[in-house]
Amino acid sequence: MNIPKDAKELDYAYKIRHALDQSLANLPDDTVSKLAAARKLALSRKKKDAPLLAPITPAVLAGHGTTGLHAPFIWLRRIGLLVPAIVLFSGLLGIYKFEQQQHITDTADIDSAILADELPPAAYLDHGFTAYLSDRGE
Repeated sequence: MNIPKDAKELDYAYKIRHALDQSLANLPDDTVSKLAAARKLALSRKKKDAPLLAPITPAVLAGHGTTGLHAPFIWLRRIGLLVPAIVLFSGLLGIYKFEQQQHITDTADIDSAILADELPPAAYLDHGFTAYLSDRGE
């Protein structure tokens, strides 16, 4: 059993008070009057109880979204990471499809240029002819 420190101290104080109350009848009258005077002096020096003020931040209330005003919007928190992941995946898929279509279009342009040209396809395999075409800028 894990008892907090404050609870242990409070339990110990109650035990001491009970033991002192039991032996109070055995004390002489002058000791009882001295103890009463010391108690009054201690109570007069005691600090006034001040209310404990602690700021409540939204981080403290983050785990309690199922009650109060935040209950209708709990689904927003649950899909908070799902939506950006879907957007990222859709963007990457779109880029892939665009690049794939660009490659198909470029290949089709090369094929149509080769087929429309008067040169035979074997001429394009000649390294000298390829160098000649690159020098001309075609």
